[in-house]
Amino acid sequence: MASQQLSNYLRTYRKRSALSQDEVAFLLGQKSGAKVCRYERFKREPGLQTVLAYVAIFQKPVSDLFPGLYQEIAGNVRARAAKLAVQLSKNKSTKAAMLKRQTLATIVDMVSNNGKQT
Repeated sequence: MASQQLSNYLRTYRKRSALSQDEVAFLLGQKSGAKVCRYERFKREPGLQTVLAYVAIFQKPVSDLFPGLYQEIAGNVRARAAKLAVQLSKNKSTKAAMLKRQTLATIVDMVSNNGKQT
């Protein structure tokens, strides 16, 4: 059974980097560490630009910085991919339909294995 991950590990990576919340805020282009505090305490989810800035700051992939959030989103994508695959299985076996089913099978497999390639 997969263990429950925290939504993010921003505080952990910030502490490992010996940076203060105000210093991270500066790197993110923020005026104070208040938003950084909210992100670290799971009170607010950062937008895409902020997430990419965190990736640049800590040199870690998004799935390492936000594992809980990643698992939740990946599970939702997997469920939708499986549902779409069932819908598409009723289509004719055209080259495009076969490619779509292959793509969906890969998504289901990758997400089921927590993004690890097999």
